[in-house]
Amino acid sequence: MNRKIKNTLALFGLLLIILLAGGVYIFVFQRGKLNKDKSELARLQSYHYNSGQLNLQYQSLLKKASVLDSVLAARKFNIPQNLSSISFFNFVNNISAGFDTNTQMDVEFMDKKKDKEFYYYTYQLKGGGEYNDVYKLIYAIEQSKELKKVTSVTLNNLITTDKEGFPKFLVNFTILVNVYYSSDNRFSTTEFVENNLNTNPVFDVFYPLIRSQIPPNVDNLLDVQGAKLLALIPEGAFLADSKGNTYLLWEGQQVYLGYLTKIDYDHNIVSFILNKGGIIEKVDLSLEKDGTSKKK
Repeated sequence: MNRKIKNTLALFGLLLIILLAGGVYIFVFQRGKLNKDKSELARLQSYHYNSGQLNLQYQSLLKKASVLDSVLAARKFNIPQNLSSISFFNFVNNISAGFDTNTQMDVEFMDKKKDKEFYYYTYQLKGGGEYNDVYKLIYAIEQSKELKKVTSVTLNNLITTDKEGFPKFLVNFTILVNVYYSSDNRFSTTEFVENNLNTNPVFDVFYPLIRSQIPPNVDNLLDVQGAKLLALIPEGAFLADSKGNTYLLWEGQQVYLGYLTKIDYDHNIVSFILNKGGIIEKVDLSLEKDGTSKKK
């Protein structure tokens, strides 16, 4: 056997060994990986749709989502998803923007808890101010679109005076509020629209019917107490207070704590209605024949 044939046989044997080794590697060692790739390819092919079918499915799902969103929007309350604890501070700032300058409050974050499938933050609002401002605050919290519940309210009266000495009848308050949210979006709408939070003024139940504080006479109006009727003239009534200051008044004009309600020229009498700290008093001043005044 010559050398050329030997080399050919050797190369053939080497090729046969490589083919055998490659077959063993592919069909033995890589068999599991090939099966896995085939399974993945079959799974991907099962989700293969044409663009027309996908668009029809999208339009159908979009319509169902719009119907569900409209149902949620029609509800009085929604529960938002993953609500930030800061959002309630912004809510209170927006509500209190139109409050009286006498109304001041602090908002404190207290706790975070879970209630069945929902979560909620607890806040404490503490301060003082006008009774109607406190009422508007509680009303806005209870009627807000995103569910909030007032769990506790403590109110008591507060009396202060302004720079001019006028009494201010205010209310101290402490309010606990739970603000609810969910871990998913099943209870919220895609577009948030707040409820109408406006409310009409209500009667101040803390305003005293009878008050010991009488506002000062800062406008230098006629003080009927100790006043005298000097004369009745066509333009009105000419009066003097206890300090000798004179005033020309007509019907309907304001005096200290009240108004001049009537001038009776036939009987030489002027009548006043005064509000003395919640006590309504009628005062008549008459002009006697000798020119002196008499109080009734």
